[in-house]
Amino acid sequence: MTFSRQIKIAPSILSADFANFGAECRAIEAQGADWVHVDVMDGHFVPNITFGPATCAAIRPHIKGVMDVHLMITPVDAYIEAFAKAGADVISAHIEAGPHIHRTLQAIRNTGKKAGLAINPGTGIDAVAHLLDMVDLICVMTVNPGFGGQKFIHSQVDKVRSLRKMIGDRPIHIEIDGGVTVETAPLVVAAGADVLVAGSAVFKGGSVDNPAPYGINIAAIRAAAEAAA
Repeated sequence: MTFSRQIKIAPSILSADFANFGAECRAIEAQGADWVHVDVMDGHFVPNITFGPATCAAIRPHIKGVMDVHLMITPVDAYIEAFAKAGADVISAHIEAGPHIHRTLQAIRNTGKKAGLAINPGTGIDAVAHLLDMVDLICVMTVNPGFGGQKFIHSQVDKVRSLRKMIGDRPIHIEIDGGVTVETAPLVVAAGADVLVAGSAVFKGGSVDNPAPYGINIAAIRAAAEAAA
């Protein structure tokens, strides 16, 4: 992974056909996806249960690019090595998931993977300032984590703007997760984001047998975002 602030579209497989994950990963990449985003939920930190390391390992051979794994779980540390071995390129943990986030980020880095820090809508960025030299990516949740298809929380745009100033020239991605559409993508990109996670906005109207709509949706989000950059 070479660092670049070019816009990256990272479809969330939470909105894919669960019975066809391998084919869905191949389809979204063929249709222009830059990264593949995997939302890991434990039914404890968030009110939903999704995938574990075995799913990540199963889809890894179907992904040519970046596998971006977002851990919405607590505790986190005990599972980092398993997700690293499963082929994650980026592993993000929530600042709210435990008392020792610095240790968690160290553990991710020690596996040789890129370390991401995710922050919920109700979390401020003061604590992030002391972690900037530990992270490769900051994931700003623009919905409350746990479910796909939620409405974008507009108050988070100012948070992105403040984060961008705080980051300065450090090689840290700002990722947006939640409610990303053609309408909201320009708002967060203008504020400083460069990685856009989109679920329903990418997968709507398409399928493994008819993947062309994925490409149309990805291209539309990218065009709207780049116009704002």
